[in-house]
Order: sequence, then structure tokens, then C-alpha cells
Amino acid sequence: MENIVFPQGFLWGAATAAFQVEGATGVDGRTDSIWDAFCRVPGKVVGGDTGEPGADHYRRFEQDVALMKELGLKAYRFSIAWPRVRPDGGKVNQAGLDFYRRLVDTLLAHDIVPWPTLYHWDLPQKLEEAGGWTERDTAFRFADYATATVEALGDRVGTWTTLNEPWCSAFLGYAAGIHAPGRTEPAAAAAAVHHLLLAHGLANDVIRSAAPDAKVGITLNMYPIIPVDPGNPADLDVARRLDGLQQRIFLDPLLRGEYPADILADLEPFGFGEHIVEGDLGVISAPMDMLGVNYYTEHYVSSSPNGSEAAPSPWIGVQHASFPRRDAPRTDMDWEVRPDGLTAVLLRLHHDYPRIPLYITENGAAFRDDFSGSGAIDDVDRTGYIASHLRAAHTAIRAGVDLRGYFCWSLLDNFEWAEGYAKRFGIVHVDYATQIRTPKMSARWFSRVARDNALVAVS
Repeated sequence: MENIVFPQGFLWGAATAAFQVEGATGVDGRTDSIWDAFCRVPGKVVGGDTGEPGADHYRRFEQDVALMKELGLKAYRFSIAWPRVRPDGGKVNQAGLDFYRRLVDTLLAHDIVPWPTLYHWDLPQKLEEAGGWTERDTAFRFADYATATVEALGDRVGTWTTLNEPWCSAFLGYAAGIHAPGRTEPAAAAAAVHHLLLAHGLANDVIRSAAPDAKVGITLNMYPIIPVDPGNPADLDVARRLDGLQQRIFLDPLLRGEYPADILADLEPFGFGEHIVEGDLGVISAPMDMLGVNYYTEHYVSSSPNGSEAAPSPWIGVQHASFPRRDAPRTDMDWEVRPDGLTAVLLRLHHDYPRIPLYITENGAAFRDDFSGSGAIDDVDRTGYIASHLRAAHTAIRAGVDLRGYFCWSLLDNFEWAEGYAKRFGIVHVDYATQIRTPKMSARWFSRVARDNALVAVS
């Protein structure tokens, strides 16, 4: 393998999310999130599984942090559960805050950088019953939650992420109905987009006030949107619309202080502009210190319906679009393995938007684990996936992209949203019955990469 060395100080870590790994959903004052409620709806989650007990990280975090240290990880990206800190969106719950104090202190004691995300999709169910992200007030309740959290942890946490993948929260949760809260209301999804971005801006201001030296950012899931036929105006228009809903509707207000004019027009039938109040875009576009990028695959799109009459339901206002299959390796999620798309995403941000430090905050793959006769887990496909994407990231760095870190998704096998526990992304295997953790081959290999700050041969 060629010698691929990453820049000095490059940050190597792994990531999880509260609802996916913590378990203990009814412990120490935590109340229901929208995902607790969604998991109870028959047919919404594979196997009807819930986040309890899952990987039981709430009770086993010390063991897990020790494992991170053993693997040589330098940072841990985790999310804080809103319904633990302010149950039902109400008053502060000290027991919930104390858990995250203990987690942060344990990470620091092991020389691991805590990298918390304030929102990874677990809106308190009581707030959803009051309208959820369709209501402007939810953004202000998020600011209250951010205030309590940052005041408790801001003296020990140097980097904060406000939201994880607001596209999923808005479009999968409110338009497609395949994520919590399970609504299929296009106008609600349009409202949720703006209110999530407003929540980010308000939280950014809260963090600046409570922890002036902290760095603040947001994490977006990004994918190249590639037309099947670049010479076909209809394919180009489908790609424009999907790119606008997936990427530009978030990037442009955050980094340019404005929504894309074409997407404003596309969403006019859904009342999107009615939610934008004077001054909002100034709040949303307040300077950030970094942008997190979650990358898994590409979208290859056509204007041909291919037997369907409409685009998949998340893409509101888009008719006659399809996602043709190509001859490519696929993960257990049936996602194409396309590492070059990561290079393309990073270069687009570098060339098309104001410069901002970038971090890959999620990248990884679900594959079926292969247990050898010795009990080792030889996850060759997962290891190869990560290696190929690290090469793609390094290509972007060589081209001038200011990429400063990489977080593997995920540290632990976990609850994979609508897929329940049927899919495994972890570099560490979790036996959910016994709670035994077993580092896979990918974990041992990634450990060497982190220690060497360089890509090493897969063996």
C-alpha cells in the first residue's frame, strides 16, 4: 500500500448516538423521546425493537471508554439525550446531566476528546405532541436545553455540534414517515427544515455566550447527486431538485445567509417561506468553527419513473424520479460503496462555499460479521470500506481541502433506527444478550491507523 500520512494533529475518533447505544430509557428521570414512541408503532421498526437495552452504554460507559483508550482513539463523538437533560422538554434533570458529567470526566481522564452533539433525533415526545419541529417554539425550547447542557459541561467540552443530519429529522420524520415521529406531511417537513436551522442558530449563540472559547458546528449528511444522463434536461432538473433538498437548503443558509432561490420556488406550494421571519437568516448564518460531514454513498438519479409514479416520499415536490442500480459492491444496507463520492463532497465544499474546517463525523458500513473458528470477527468488507474512504479523504486533503479529522461510524453495534438491531455498523461487536464487547478486525486495524496517523495495510 502506498504511504498515506495524514496531517499532523489529525483527529481520529469513533461515533455513537444516545438512543442507539445508551439503553436505560426509563432510568434516572429520562422520559420518552419521539423514537421511544415510534418504536411502539407496529411495523415501523424491524422486529419491533426499541433502544432498550441495546448496547447498555448508559451503565457500561466506563468499560466502553477504557476500550476506546485501548484502541488508541483520540476523540469520541456522542450525543446527549434531550429527554434525559430536560425530560418532556421541561425543567432540568440533574441526574441526566450528571451522567454526561461522568462520561466527559471519564473521557478526559483517558485523554480522549469529548465531542458531543446536542441533537441526534431524540426530540422529547411531549414536544412532538405540541407540534414538534413544525412549531417555531420548538427551536426556542432547544435553546433552553442547550443552555442547561453547556452550562453544565462547557468548562470541560471544547467542541460542540448542534444538530446531526437535519435532513433526516425533517424529511424522513415528517415527509416519508419512516423515521420518528412517523408523519407523512410535506408541509410539516418544510416547516421542520427552517425550525431545525433556527434551532442551530439559537444554540450557536447560547454556546458562544456560555463557553466563549468553545468551537461550534453542525453535521450534515451529504451525497453527490448524479444524473443518469447529463444531456437530458429532465434528468438534470431532477438532480437539481434533489441536490437542493438534500444539500443546498442547509448549506446555503448556514454558509451564505440565504436559501437557494430555486428551492424557495420549489417549496412555495408547501408554505416554506411563511416560516421565515425577518432576522432568522442572520441567526442561522452566524459564524461556525467547523462543519461535520456524514458520508456513506452517492445518489444516482433519473427522471424516468421506472414503474413508479412519484419520487420516494422524502423528496417533496419531486415527481418522476428514480434511483437506478449500478454494478457496484453494496453494503448490508443495500447502499453502493462509492468512496470517490466522498472526495467529490469535500471538494465541492472547498470550491463552492466559504472556507470552513471540515471533519468527517460519520463514515462506515453495515456488513454481516464473519466469525472465524477462533472467535475473531474478520470483517474484511468493513475494513476495506473504511480504508477506501480514508484514501478518498486523503485525496481531498492533497487537493487543498481543510479536513481535520475522521470519526468512524460506529464504535459499537447498535440500534439502527428503522432497521432495529438487524444491521451492524460497529467496529466493536456487541452481544446484546450478554453485553460482551469484542473488537472486530476493523477495530484493530483502525487502531493502528489512529496510532500511526497513516493508512496501514489491511492484514
